Parts: sequence; structure tokens; C-alpha cells
Amino acid sequence: MRELADLLARIAAHDQAAFARFYDLTCDRVYGMALRVLRDAGYSEEATQEVYLQVWRSAAGFDPRSGSALSWLITMTHRRAVDRVRSEAASHRRSTMYGITTNHPPGDDVGEIVEARERDRVVRDGLGVLTDLQRESVELAYFQGLSYREVAERLDVALPTVKSRIRDGLRRLRVHVAPLSA
Repeated sequence: MRELADLLARIAAHDQAAFARFYDLTCDRVYGMALRVLRDAGYSEEATQEVYLQVWRSAAGFDPRSGSALSWLITMTHRRAVDRVRSEAASHRRSTMYGITTNHPPGDDVGEIVEARERDRVVRDGLGVLTDLQRESVELAYFQGLSYREVAERLDVALPTVKSRIRDGLRRLRVHVAPLSA
């Protein structure tokens, strides 16, 4: 559909009428794709809103030689929805682990409590050996539950940069925390 590509070119110039027309022509498909992946109406609505915000911000990056405007949009939607699924799964895992490590049944062995506190202290201290950029990226991903893509957007850096920061930060943290497992 050539009209969508033309509308994207106008959206790149911040044409609000073009954006409204683009939304009207595509919103059912975007929401449908998000719903298919997320299986939750609320999350799908949020993902749809995020996709259109991304369209508004990155319409200039659309290249009609790479494919149709609709496939560009649907691919963006699918990626956003998958990132949301991953983020929710990671958040659930962290919450579960937090509950397991902080909810001690009555009569816990004092030694276990002391070991757990020592592990927590070492990890907290370990964050101090990271660079500010690594620490911020790791905290957003592992303590706030953001996907790598969400961390990149929050910090306004490229996705590969975020992945490198987190990978390097976790390596440094592993070296600092390694004595605990010995």
C-alpha cells in the first residue's frame, strides 16, 4: 500500500494529519498483532500506544526499498510485544527469587540468615565496582525488569551498547561475587 509509505514520509516531517490517517488505516492490525503475542488486552493497548509513539519518533528511518510500510510497522509491533513478554517474564522471575530469598520460614538456621545477608552485601558492594553506565544498565534490567530494548530507550543509547554494558557489567560483578561460591 503506497499510501502508507507516503504517510510515513509526511509523519517524518511531523504532519499530525498524516499520523492520524496512518493510525486509522493500521491500528486494527497493530492491536491485533500485539494481542496475538501478549494475550492481554491491557498490555496490548500499551504496546500499541508504544508502537505509535515509536512511529512518530522514527518515521524518518523507514526505507521503502527495504519493504512495505505495513511490514515495517507489524515487525515493530511484534518486536515490542515480544520485548514486553520477556520483560514480564524476567520481572516475574526476579519477584519469585526475591520472595524465595527474603521469605524465611520460622526457625531458619541463623547461619543461613547470616550467609544470605552476606551474599546480599557482597552483591550490593559488587555494584560499586561497575562503571556508572554499567551499574545503571544492570539495575534497569535486573532490578526494574526492563528489557534490553527498554533500557536502550530509557538511556537513549543503541541496543548493542546496552547489551555490551550489561554483559561487561555482569562479568565484572561475577568476578567480585565469585568468592561466595567457593
